Amino acid sequence: MSETRSDGELLRAVAVDGDRRAFEELYRRYAPWLTARMRGRCADAGIVDDVVQETFLAVWRGTARYREDTVGADAAGWLWRIASRRLVDALRGAGARGRLRQALARLRHRDEVSAEERVLAGVEHGDLAGALVRLSPELRAVLQATVVDGLTTREAAVLLGIPPGTVKTRAMRARKQLREALA
Repeated sequence: MSETRSDGELLRAVAVDGDRRAFEELYRRYAPWLTARMRGRCADAGIVDDVVQETFLAVWRGTARYREDTVGADAAGWLWRIASRRLVDALRGAGARGRLRQALARLRHRDEVSAEERVLAGVEHGDLAGALVRLSPELRAVLQATVVDGLTTREAAVLLGIPPGTVKTRAMRARKQLREALA
């Protein structure tokens, strides 16, 4: 009969040695608790399950850095912090996708051709790809962050390391250049 290892010993074994058994024991010990706690914050069981899995994947892959001096004996708190950040990210992404779907649904009911329909027509005829290539890397990066990734101006500014006003200006310039190129 083997003795039960402490949370710190398990985390150290996973972080330092890549010990699969230690990881499995840590998962069995904390996944049910973390799932129950996350479900108290989010009613969507699918999102909760994804967040718990991503949390433990981050632990296994080492992207969630275990440092004994900061985690110590409080493995539960450390896992909770990882999971709660991932939950916020998941909900923010779901919120952005939901807002985009609502906006697109409103646009579909208009009589005039929507910007999305123009873009899709451009994709079909190859115009959009050419227009995007002609944008400067700075303008493309802002479009990637705000349109494709669905980040807010403030989030894009942090990601790109530029002021929020610069994000707004570059987004405006990129849209103007794309409109001109696709007209």
